[in-house]
Amino acid sequence: MEKLNKPAILVVDMLNDFVTGAIGCDRARAIVPATARLLDAAREKGVPVVYCNDAHRPGIDRELQIWGDHAIIGTPGAEVIPELTPKACDYVVPKRRYSGFFQTELDILLKELGVHTVVIAGLHTHMCCRHTSADAYCLGYDVVVAKEATNSFTEEDYQGGLAYLKTCYGADAYTNDELVAMF
Repeated sequence: MEKLNKPAILVVDMLNDFVTGAIGCDRARAIVPATARLLDAAREKGVPVVYCNDAHRPGIDRELQIWGDHAIIGTPGAEVIPELTPKACDYVVPKRRYSGFFQTELDILLKELGVHTVVIAGLHTHMCCRHTSADAYCLGYDVVVAKEATNSFTEEDYQGGLAYLKTCYGADAYTNDELVAMF
């Protein structure tokens, strides 16, 4: 199996409000153990782990008009779930829109880390993972998906998201074991 070119894991929105809170769902909870295993393996191999977290300003952020209040800056809902708490070696990039890149420091951080491939993990393949992948692709990164560490509200949304990422960005989806072998 071919090695990934200077990878980093992007953990999208694995926050209290997305997993157990305001917009939480069972499908989000289902990926927590696999995500934890992937992040531990990445750290052991020296692969950077970057959390791309919704951090909304109350009353003004556009996403709140669609999804209601969630991941409000400074609230427990905007914190990474306890099972995936960032380690000292990890990076945290707050975001106010679906994409982890849109008007954040993510691109410059990845460039300074020498990253060429982003491994998408987290929620939701048809929304925030999709928009983060779109910007990654447009900025010249290779995009792959952590199959066991991503999900969506429904199976249809999940599969549709994966298909879109493959069709539009050439993003293959791999199991944890496959990804670890490619690190």
